[in-house]
Amino acid sequence: MADRLRNGRVGFLMSGLGAIVAAAFAGWLSGALWYSIFAKAWIGASGVKTDAAGRPVTRARPAPYLVSFLSAIIVAATMYYAFDMLGIVTVGKGFTSGLGIGVCFAAPWIATSYGFAGQPVALALLDAGYAAIGSAVIGAVVTLF
Repeated sequence: MADRLRNGRVGFLMSGLGAIVAAAFAGWLSGALWYSIFAKAWIGASGVKTDAAGRPVTRARPAPYLVSFLSAIIVAATMYYAFDMLGIVTVGKGFTSGLGIGVCFAAPWIATSYGFAGQPVALALLDAGYAAIGSAVIGAVVTLF
């Protein structure tokens, strides 16, 4: 990675585009798995409207999926750049560093926002849990390239 950084930040990120997209997709898939496992708890805690089958009514709209994938791209690109600067090159260190980012950066912001919005603690824990796991997955995958 370090040799690519000499071409500038944009060149560096473009040279790692495959890693960034793969890591973002893996993080996005981890969210699909996370929210599949915790679907009933999340629906109950979030209060999201559901259809007759008990599924969120927003399920068929593409916007939430697009926004979540673009967000994962931003996270993956940032980790790709930061991990190079920090010398994080192994899958294990990528996973634990990503987990630390999720637990120590993303989760507190979620907790703060949800606390002021009066959202249930259960919802904050569910969403912060995904932020932690998704970040860990992105961190691990981004080091594979």
